[in-house]
Amino acid sequence: MNLNVKKGDTVLIIAGKDKGKTGKITSCDPKGGRVVVEGCNIITKHTKPRGANQPGGINKLAGPIDVSNVQIVCPSCNKATRVAHKEEGDNKLRVCKKCGASLEPKKAEKKAKKSKTDKSEAAPAEEVKEKKSAKKPAAKKTTAKKPAKEEVETTEPTADGGEN
Repeated sequence: MNLNVKKGDTVLIIAGKDKGKTGKITSCDPKGGRVVVEGCNIITKHTKPRGANQPGGINKLAGPIDVSNVQIVCPSCNKATRVAHKEEGDNKLRVCKKCGASLEPKKAEKKAKKSKTDKSEAAPAEEVKEKKSAKKPAAKKTTAKKPAKEEVETTEPTADGGEN
């Protein structure tokens, strides 16, 4: 089954006991067609103690919701929308049906921008990194105060039993 939503997308629940709530998707199950939305479909799970580090008790956690009961929220128009697909070159992007804006996370756009940069632009960035790494060891040397520990004087008892 092909899902139109991904982990990290903000979705609106359109059916069920949590209808009208929004939240981020924490996990997806494409084979089962279900998603887990944080803060929605809270279930209680009773666990038995399994040792000293795993106590038993009643845990509340988010349960899975069928993917047909959620709609993605467009980050540009802030409306729940269906997903359209648009091809740009070799990439297949998800876009909003209402406003046409991209639904892909901004991280993917940054990666695409980095790959388009020239090698001449990348060289100054490497020089800056080298300069920063050269400064870090100097800063560490100034903070180390090992000679101060060696200068500590010790008192020795004298022959009459007293100290110096």
